[in-house]
Amino acid sequence: MSSEVETIVHTNKTDEVDSLRFTTRAGGAYIPPHRMRQMQQSIKDTSSEAYQRITWEALKKSINGLINKVNTSNIKMIIPELFAENLVRGRGLYCRSIMKAQTASLPFTPVYAAVTAVVNTKLPAVGALLLSRLVVQFRRAFRRNDKTSCLATTTFIAHLTNQLVAHEILALQILALLLERPTDDSVEIAVGFMREVGAHLANVSPKANNAIYERFRAVLHEGEIDKRIQYMIEVLFQVRKDKYKDNPPIIKELDLVEEEDQITHNISLDDEDLDPEDMLNIFKFDPDYTENEEKYSAIKAEILGDDESEDESGTSGSDESEEESEEDEETMEIVDKTNADLIELRRKIYLTVMSSVNFEEACHKLMKLHVPEGHEIELCNMIIECCSQERTYLKYYGLMAERFCKLNRIWVDNFVQCFEEVYNTIHRYETNRLRNIAKLFAHLFNTDALPWTAFQIIKLNEEDTTSASRIFVKILFQEINEFIGLKVLKERMLDPFMQEPFSGMFPKDNPKNTRFAINYWTSIGLGALTEDLREWLRNAPKQIMKRRDSSDSSSGSDSSDSSDSSSSGSDSDDSGSSSDSSSDSESDSDSYSSSHSRSRSRTPPRTRYRSRSRTPSRSRTPSRSRPRYRSRTPRSAYRSRSRSRTPPRRHYRSRSRTPPRSRYRSRSSSFSRSRSSSRRPSKRSRR
Repeated sequence: MSSEVETIVHTNKTDEVDSLRFTTRAGGAYIPPHRMRQMQQSIKDTSSEAYQRITWEALKKSINGLINKVNTSNIKMIIPELFAENLVRGRGLYCRSIMKAQTASLPFTPVYAAVTAVVNTKLPAVGALLLSRLVVQFRRAFRRNDKTSCLATTTFIAHLTNQLVAHEILALQILALLLERPTDDSVEIAVGFMREVGAHLANVSPKANNAIYERFRAVLHEGEIDKRIQYMIEVLFQVRKDKYKDNPPIIKELDLVEEEDQITHNISLDDEDLDPEDMLNIFKFDPDYTENEEKYSAIKAEILGDDESEDESGTSGSDESEEESEEDEETMEIVDKTNADLIELRRKIYLTVMSSVNFEEACHKLMKLHVPEGHEIELCNMIIECCSQERTYLKYYGLMAERFCKLNRIWVDNFVQCFEEVYNTIHRYETNRLRNIAKLFAHLFNTDALPWTAFQIIKLNEEDTTSASRIFVKILFQEINEFIGLKVLKERMLDPFMQEPFSGMFPKDNPKNTRFAINYWTSIGLGALTEDLREWLRNAPKQIMKRRDSSDSSSGSDSSDSSDSSSSGSDSDDSGSSSDSSSDSESDSDSYSSSHSRSRSRTPPRTRYRSRSRTPSRSRTPSRSRPRYRSRTPRSAYRSRSRSRTPPRRHYRSRSRTPPRSRYRSRSSSFSRSRSSSRRPSKRSRR
């Protein structure tokens, strides 16, 4: 019995404490959410005072939270949530919360005025109560010379006037009161008030607006106020001259109410019967609580049910209309260009990668993300991006990428595509990021996570490479060489089945590109890979010269025919001159031209022959000017003549490629000697 009595006494004490908490004027102490839920579950009677207290606390928190988070972007979503709460019962809470929030953050005053304007169209009592409290607060602050409170109150009244919640007469009365006995503070408040409401007054009451500005001009000319305030008045006149371009009455995002739907309250500054109804801020037991809640439920359904009823009436027509609406929704999803889903996916991938302890945990978490089909490459790009942002390469990223490549073929294809994109845009990366990416892909190639056919994108020549791409390839293959060794790397590079993908790295299309590749591989310490290229380069000139000779001979066939005909004529002259030892200089020149005509028919390039044929012609002049060559014997002359007639073929071949000038000089001298010696017997015969 004693224990039961103690329990009853203890419960009574706790109930008394709870009741004392709720009966305080401020609404009670803070109740944790779990405690609130327990109290709501324990109370079964919805009409009891305890239940009404709990719902009152919940209503106060809900209204206060919605007002605190409203802004220009979410105002259209916050207003329906406000109407979902019982604003008739909580109109005092609404006015207190919005006035408190407006005083704390003056830049959000247009937003709070827009919310009040929407609420006023459906619940005019809320707008009237708020305006009454603002007027009463302005009177009290003006009597106390509370400049801060006056500024906040007049700013709110100005925007409510712009939203047509308050009549313009109230604004004019406030301006007249502030400028009746001008002081620095009152004029400053009036200037700020006029900047906010001036555009609206100029439209609805231009005469009164002009009178206010005349009063401002008179105050300015009197000069009894501070220089700073005078400057503020001058700025106000400039704002008026600019037609309030920086102070519009209502911005586009907050123009939510049609002018004919708005309810304007004719509250004057001189009204003595204004009741702020401060008792609405605290809890009061309502004996008709259930009935009032049902009435507000009907009002809420009328306010919020308009859109729903319109949607139902629009969708209740036929199945075709439903299909059309679904198609419209699908098209809206396609037209959406915000990429919000993609950005969110990247954010999740980044957070998962950076927060995981090891690569196995990261792969497990990333697989649970369920990357949408077609966006797999985003995961690959994020792994590469995270790796590139590290100061040094971490094997963690290589193991992660390797695991994904070995899980499914889809990831292999995506990483190959990423490799191609990275190589094509490698010039955009810094050196440190480039090094990390190269080491990441080197790990994937080392472990055969990626096929080596991906190297087909690399073209090692002077035209297709940049300094960044050459550094990338250098780091990539040096890492591969360090991992698998030069012997295995060479075997893979010489694999006959992989020659086509590697043809760009070991080009055999042009000796210039081949030399470039050989020099590149040698400079990075992998010259052993170029043995096949060096062998090809040794044999390449012969094959290329044969191809060029055949192509040039076919193109110059006409010139060859003409040279053959001239050579046949010169052969007959040469045979005649050889039988007669005492021939003159003309026969000797014919024999020389015949020998050169034969040699010209063998050499395809006409330009080279022309350049060489000039050398003997130049040697004629010195041969005549030098009489000392006439002392030579006929035998030497005959030798020089025979040597000039039939030059050795091996000398001609070397001369056709890169003729040294020394040989031409010797031939020109021999030719001059032969001409001088050939003239000598002719003179003797004349004697």
